[in-house]
Amino acid sequence: MGKKQYAVFGLGKFGWSVAMTLAQSGCEVLAVDKNREIVEAIADEVTCAVHADMTNPKAVHSLGLDGIDVAVIALAEDMETSIMGTILVKEANVPYVLAKAVSALHATILKKIGADEVVFPEQDSGVRVARNLVSGGFEDLFSLSDTFSMVEMKVPEQWAGKTLRELDLRGRCHINVVALKKDEDIRVNLNPDEEVDGRATMVLIGNNIDLERMKGKLK
Repeated sequence: MGKKQYAVFGLGKFGWSVAMTLAQSGCEVLAVDKNREIVEAIADEVTCAVHADMTNPKAVHSLGLDGIDVAVIALAEDMETSIMGTILVKEANVPYVLAKAVSALHATILKKIGADEVVFPEQDSGVRVARNLVSGGFEDLFSLSDTFSMVEMKVPEQWAGKTLRELDLRGRCHINVVALKKDEDIRVNLNPDEEVDGRATMVLIGNNIDLERMKGKLK
C-alpha cells in the first residue's frame, strides 16, 4: 500500500504548518496557493507545489486530484474562496475534506456543502491537525514533545474482554494506558485485572514511533 496523499489549499500560517508537518512525517503533499512566491518558497519541502486559484474550476480540475486521499482547505479568511474550494474538491471526489473555519456560521456552511471535518485555527494548530491526520486510527492526538504524544483510541475489537495485564502494552509496545473513558466517565485508577470494555476509549501515552508501530499491528 502506498503512502497517503494529501493536498493543502492555502499556504498561510495554518496551511503552511499543515503542509510542512505532513511532509516531515513522510507523506506525499500537494501544496496549492494563489501566491506564486509562497508556492516557490515551499516547493523544495513538499512533493509538489502549484500556483492556482481555488475559485477557478478549470484550475482545480487541472490539478488531477484523483489520487488524493485527504484535502485540507486552509483558506478560511476568504470565505467565498473557502466555500468554493470545498465544493470543487468534493466534486473531484476526494474522500476526506478538512476545512478551516473562522466562525460558527462559516463552519455550518462548510459542513452543509460536504466538508467531513471543520477546525478552528484559534483552537487547532496546523501541526496538531496534521499529526491527527497522519495518526489514522487515533481519535485525537496531543503532542507532549517532538517525540512523545498522548492519544485517544477506541478499544480495538481484539482487545475487548482482555485485562490490561494480559494486553501488557507497556511490556510489548512500550506504551502506557493512563485512562479509560466511557460516555462521561473517565477512570485513571485502573485495575490491571479488570476486563477492558469494548465500548470504551483508551488514553495512551508513548513515543510516536511506538504508537505508530502499535497502530500498524492492529490493521
